[in-house]
Amino acid sequence: MRFEARDLVVRYPGSRGPALDGVELDVASGTLYAVLGPNGSGKSTLMRTLMGIVRPERGEMLVGGRPVAAWDRRELARNIGAVPQVESIPFPISVRALVAMGRFPHLGPLRAEGPEDHAAVNDALARCDVEHLVSRNVQTLSGGELQRVRIARALAQRPRALVLDEPTASLDIRHEMAILGLLRRAVDEGTTVLLITHHLDLAARFADRILLMDCGKAVAEGVPAEVYTEPVLEQVYRWPLSVRTDESTGSPRVIPRDADPSERPLEPPLEAH
Repeated sequence: MRFEARDLVVRYPGSRGPALDGVELDVASGTLYAVLGPNGSGKSTLMRTLMGIVRPERGEMLVGGRPVAAWDRRELARNIGAVPQVESIPFPISVRALVAMGRFPHLGPLRAEGPEDHAAVNDALARCDVEHLVSRNVQTLSGGELQRVRIARALAQRPRALVLDEPTASLDIRHEMAILGLLRRAVDEGTTVLLITHHLDLAARFADRILLMDCGKAVAEGVPAEVYTEPVLEQVYRWPLSVRTDESTGSPRVIPRDADPSERPLEPPLEAH
């Protein structure tokens, strides 16, 4: 499933500037595409616009060649599994029941789970290493456990694409690597993955292409080695950085340097909002 953004402008009421300012995006089917940038750069707004939650002031977002507004909400949910950065679960529910909610777009409100649904839920639980938590109330889980359960729910949809906002937040190294490896395998099996993350090194290691954003604008786009240049990264992150090649993976690694107190702090290219 392909995602495209054309001259996308999004502005929130009362903001000093646009949250997205003329963003262009082209995520080819069956690729792992990472969106990077500092806090407030527009990454999460891009995800919400892609999912049809936010309407652009100008431009359009296309999903599978169709404007996102032209998709029926249930049809969109059958095709895209989403894991937002923040989610409130105010009522008690078991892990198994929450993951099974991923089947709702296929079942509707009345139809009971069938063998295919059971298989999808069990497979998702296993892939996210949360089988042992099935009877637990989600409100008793740690942050890392809940994050893996939320990803399992998206996988249980068996969607054509996954859109994830900071999916490895709160995860330890083992589960962080396991989830990124899982997403990489999903891509190799034909799923499109759009990943929003702060992890520069992991994005460089696992992503096919990267979009670097700052102050609502697309600053650089391409394969990791093209995007990860010291002048661009230092300007975007306002901090002195070095880029090296990881000998074991061949991917770029970003190393923060100590700031020189005699140097003038790096200024943002645009007014922050």
